[in-house]
Amino acid sequence: MEYNSKLEELLIPEYGRHIQNMIHYAKAIPEREKRQQFIEKIIRLMMQMHPQNRSMDDYRDKMWKHVFYIAGYDLDVTPPNGEIPTPEDKRKKPERVSYPEIEAKFRHYGHNVQKLVAKALAMEEGAKKDGFVQVIGSYMKLAYRTWNKEHYVSDALILEDLESLSQGKLKMIQDASLDNLTRANTKRTSSGGRQQQQQRTSSSGRSMQQNSAGRNGGSSGRSQQQQRRRRKK
Repeated sequence: MEYNSKLEELLIPEYGRHIQNMIHYAKAIPEREKRQQFIEKIIRLMMQMHPQNRSMDDYRDKMWKHVFYIAGYDLDVTPPNGEIPTPEDKRKKPERVSYPEIEAKFRHYGHNVQKLVAKALAMEEGAKKDGFVQVIGSYMKLAYRTWNKEHYVSDALILEDLESLSQGKLKMIQDASLDNLTRANTKRTSSGGRQQQQQRTSSSGRSMQQNSAGRNGGSSGRSQQQQRRRRKK
């Protein structure tokens, strides 16, 4: 009796030992055309074993790379894309993803605020720019309240942070209100609550009408039956 511990190590266990043995058998096929056909059948069998991965990009190419890896890269066949996998492909590391450098001090406002500030700095002076800066301040106050509900936030704090983000180049007009977006958000929330309450009230009213109609219908039916009985007597 043979134990798995005494057998050859499985390079990719999810395909099983039979797939590995068939790949090693394909290496010994002398005719290249038959070897190519045999490996393609193995690829189709591997895809049937894991059908949930078919939606992945370059899934078939990955299957061919796995076959070459199991074969020790000593396999004389040609993948559909014409690229022969090599041991260096397995050792390749993905490119490093560059993350945007955001100042930790203003992280609670989000990266979009910095984009808005940069856009405002590129605008020409005028009423349009002043209004845009006011919108940025209102959004900053709304974002601050979202993540700091337990703390009071003043307009002076928002204006100070706005000047720091813009390096002192953006300033709000005097007597500008930063609660526009907050009021609009509150109105939407309250209006949505009123609509839900009205819907519940109307639905309960319809159900009460239906129940009363059913009771009236039942009582009228009983009265008609009583009248028929009296006539028979």
